[in-house]
Amino acid sequence: MPELTLLVALTTTIDLAAGSHRRPAVFLYANYIEVLERAGVTPVLITPAHSPAAIDALVSACSGLVLTGGEDVDPALYGEAPIPALGEVQRTRDDMELRTLECALRRELPVFGICRGAQVLNVHFGGTLFQDLNSQRPGDVAHQQKAPWGRDAHGARVEPDSLLGSIVGERRLVINSFHHQAVKDLGRNLRVVARADDGLIEAIEHVGYPWLLGVQWHPERSEARTPDNDPDLRLFAGFRDAVARHAATAAPRKAVRELPLKS
Repeated sequence: MPELTLLVALTTTIDLAAGSHRRPAVFLYANYIEVLERAGVTPVLITPAHSPAAIDALVSACSGLVLTGGEDVDPALYGEAPIPALGEVQRTRDDMELRTLECALRRELPVFGICRGAQVLNVHFGGTLFQDLNSQRPGDVAHQQKAPWGRDAHGARVEPDSLLGSIVGERRLVINSFHHQAVKDLGRNLRVVARADDGLIEAIEHVGYPWLLGVQWHPERSEARTPDNDPDLRLFAGFRDAVARHAATAAPRKAVRELPLKS
């Protein structure tokens, strides 16, 4: 039997006035694609420019979903008015990602949320966010680190009896931190599986879903310089393994459905 190509949906954002012509353009840091390919999966880009029907069709061809980092989530989605310190929001992206997530959940695809992606997961399940940590939850840990891309900033404690704990194999991580928003009230059927040293939520999982994990840091940002046993790379390996399991079980069902009818 030929080896399955492991396709995963990967979300992007959109700049509504990009380039010299000031026209809409899709945007995503390329290292998301690089780290996923290194892990052994092939990303399929899902953009705010896609129609709902196209999103459904693309996700139906995939065996996993990665929700990426980016702009602030529109607070209207969790029942709040914006505060002055709220950053840029892109509602077309919010709507695209929530639809993509719903499509993935219906198919029980493995879902991996990164930074904003973890926040989107929490909002989808009815949770809320700190719109701005500096003004709403000041503390000793700098969650918008001054250290450059690819450097780690602070520690996080991992729950050992969790999906995250089983993947990274460590009780404590040192992570980067490039966010001014974070999970506040936890969504339905989610559990906290990692906290920063100041108690801020750094990772969430779903208690009943086959494989759903959201991390507040950016595990994709240091893949070029870390060894294969780095916890961040283990996260992508764990996601790939879940994608492979889903693809292996879904392929026989799809093949049966596609058998031609006897005349």
